[in-house]
Amino acid sequence: MTSSTKISLETSRDWLIRLVTSETFIYVMKRLLQALLTLFLASALSFFIIQLAPGDYVDTLRQNPKISPERIEEIKRQFGLDKSWPEQFGFWLWRIFSKGDFGTSFVYQRSVASLLGERIQATLLLAIASLIVTWAIAIPLGIVAAVKQNKLVDRVLQVISYAGQGFPSFITALFLLIVAQVTSPIFPVGDMTSINHWELNWFGRVLDVAWHMILPTIALSITSFAGLQRITRGELLDVLRQDYIQTARAKGLPENRVIYVHALRNAINPLITLLGFELAGLLNGAFIAEQFFNWPGLGRLTLQALQAQDLYLLMASLVMGAVLLIIGNLAADLLLKAADPRIRLENLN
Repeated sequence: MTSSTKISLETSRDWLIRLVTSETFIYVMKRLLQALLTLFLASALSFFIIQLAPGDYVDTLRQNPKISPERIEEIKRQFGLDKSWPEQFGFWLWRIFSKGDFGTSFVYQRSVASLLGERIQATLLLAIASLIVTWAIAIPLGIVAAVKQNKLVDRVLQVISYAGQGFPSFITALFLLIVAQVTSPIFPVGDMTSINHWELNWFGRVLDVAWHMILPTIALSITSFAGLQRITRGELLDVLRQDYIQTARAKGLPENRVIYVHALRNAINPLITLLGFELAGLLNGAFIAEQFFNWPGLGRLTLQALQAQDLYLLMASLVMGAVLLIIGNLAADLLLKAADPRIRLENLN
């Protein structure tokens, strides 16, 4: 072995040791282990609550006279519905850990994993688009409201903010549906693509999806925008009253530098903390937008599974929602650490 190879191996080993012993790596591993326990408890609780509902999937089949009792019993054995609740839950968990198999959907007769893979992309696309729109509008308006405190602009923005928070999401969605009907065919409603979607080139397909996203994204963003704008205003006002801000102004620093470099940097930490909850809230709120605008996402799939008592599909959908919540909170913690190196991750628990 040459000396350069030895040096390369030693460098790689040192880098790996630093990585494994770093605060961030230890924190992420700790959170992932906690997540496994959280997911187990959440899935167990969800499973037994679902089982408390009267009837099951085969009860709907019994209403069909064309399906014989023998066939119904065969279906129960096929999906393990003839077993006790603990056995069903244990069998489902074992298949996940041993094969990565979430089971087969009763209704769709397809792998649950493939169904989730299709729908989660649409939900994440809508949620992330809404998150970007919300932050891109709410943060600047919150800054303007704080800088222009008690002036006309601030009062107008406060009225808009209170109105946005006061309207339930389904009212906003209904209003946007009326707008779509009045302005038809400017804003499409239904699905995430047009009929001729696959006949378009790649850029046309991107524009087609973006066109269909306009109304669902607005419906999902309004309530989040209103709350975030108020929080930004409040946090920035608190920072602007601090002594070091007055000192910076007394030194003759430009007002823009005082606001955007000194004040906003310290006011942004609580907003980053909210990011994880914001993502989780958008994923939950996406259910309403998906239902009203016929968006093929995880929320609609979960509702359909609930109505049909499609046990494995419903369980996997609920677990996927919990996974996204955990990932959102972990990402928010890591972003908070990156934004402010003085913060210790161990203190964020």
